[in-house]
Amino acid sequence: MDIKVYTTPYCTWCKQLKEWLKKNKLSFQELDISENDNYRDEVIEKSGQMAVPMTDIDGKIIVGFDEKALMEATGKTEVPVKSETPVKKEATTKKKK
Repeated sequence: MDIKVYTTPYCTWCKQLKEWLKKNKLSFQELDISENDNYRDEVIEKSGQMAVPMTDIDGKIIVGFDEKALMEATGKTEVPVKSETPVKKEATTKKKK
């Protein structure tokens, strides 16, 4: 399976996508469009828009971080990506009767 991920260094969704691919043990080639105009042109040509992340999996184009589309294209089951923001749990109290 040939996976190319078009990214920029400041893209949060790009980081999430790369983390998902790594957790699913999928190797990929990262192409930074801010460093190479040819990569930028490929994104526009393949997707019809200028947006990252864009993933090319054996010719199937996925724009954005779309876990469902990634699972379908790779045949992987869902591996949740942990949020970098901790979730606060509210304390619960029992009411006395």
